[in-house]
Amino acid sequence: MGLFALTGITFSSWLARIPTVRSDLGLSTAELGGILLVGSVGALLTVTASGIVVQRFGSRRAIVASTAVLALGYVLMGVGPATGSIPVLAVGIFLNGVAIALGNVPINVESGRIERAMGRTVIPQFHAAFSIGAVTGSALGAAASHLEVPVVVQFSVVAGVAVVWRLASLRGVVLPYAPDEAPTKSRPAAPAGAGRRIGSTLDAWREPRTLLIGVVVLAAALSEGSANDWLSLAVVDGFDRTEAIGGLVLGLFVASMTVVRLLGTRLIDRFGRVVVLRTSGLVSLVGLLVFGFAPSLQLAGTGVALWGFGAALAVPVGIAAASDDPLRAAGRVSVVSSFSSVASIAAPPLLGLAAESMGARHALVLIAAAMVVSVSLSRRVAPEAPALVEATRRPDEAAETARPIEEELSVLVGQSAGEPAPLRVP
Repeated sequence: MGLFALTGITFSSWLARIPTVRSDLGLSTAELGGILLVGSVGALLTVTASGIVVQRFGSRRAIVASTAVLALGYVLMGVGPATGSIPVLAVGIFLNGVAIALGNVPINVESGRIERAMGRTVIPQFHAAFSIGAVTGSALGAAASHLEVPVVVQFSVVAGVAVVWRLASLRGVVLPYAPDEAPTKSRPAAPAGAGRRIGSTLDAWREPRTLLIGVVVLAAALSEGSANDWLSLAVVDGFDRTEAIGGLVLGLFVASMTVVRLLGTRLIDRFGRVVVLRTSGLVSLVGLLVFGFAPSLQLAGTGVALWGFGAALAVPVGIAAASDDPLRAAGRVSVVSSFSSVASIAAPPLLGLAAESMGARHALVLIAAAMVVSVSLSRRVAPEAPALVEATRRPDEAAETARPIEEELSVLVGQSAGEPAPLRVP
């Protein structure tokens, strides 16, 4: 969970300082949207390849690579505003998008493996760790803004902490190697393994269920991502408040998501993915409309809380649905993550253009349409029947068996006791 928490801290510490970056560089709202688009492009260009990287080299190596890119990106995002260089900022944001995509796929695949091993819903708790980290990052960003800490100082510190934290966490990664590349005495490496893994990843793009789950995740990413990108600015511009207040309202949104993600595991186990996703979409829709048309900041804050409650579980549910088949989890997670990246690409410029004419707060109401789509497709996240999972596998995949639950649990218990994970194939 530490890697999820760190991702939240780094992500929100940047988002909370967006108004300062805009002010330092003299950017308009539309120009800022274009700059944010660069990061989304970086994420989209990387996310599909991330699934191949995880299957080819394993989660641990993917995380190491993403850490190096993340550190460089954050340093450049600080140097850009400090030197008045928009191109340097753009390169930093692009690298940040690459790092997010390259790092998110392996940690989500790992969370899916742990959920299958434990036999109950736990993925929302991992995303709750992200939300807790995001609340922390928002608070730190608001404090840094209040104390007028230069963004170059803040982002450089964040980069250093991220490198140390991530490298220290590598021992706890469940899948250090690719699924069929782990050293073993009983089976030699298959020469055609790489091609089979890449094929499995690309095949996920032809699966109707995976694509529709991707649309659900796209809608959720539009909701959550738009709040992350524009909520603080919407409060600053819409209610004439300070950047610190805008950061705190963003923190309220993330805190609301955190509460539901911590409690949501029981809700999903009791009522099922479909019911929870439908209810979440409706609550999110109500909260979004309240925020967009509230006459006061207090009432708008209530809407933000409802919006956060409703937005909490859609992405974890989508990741869980994409991870139902352990042999295809990496490819399917990369596909649904690609839809998330598409949402990230579309939202900043479109909302930026809309904000120019109607204001950022009212522009956010436009994503209500995405909530309706999410509710209408909610039945697609229902768990796959075991027979259907087997039927959708290719012959070479069907020959491979998933690691028994008891073995995966022994891995988790061994790691919690500080023992290295046994290197066995699924």
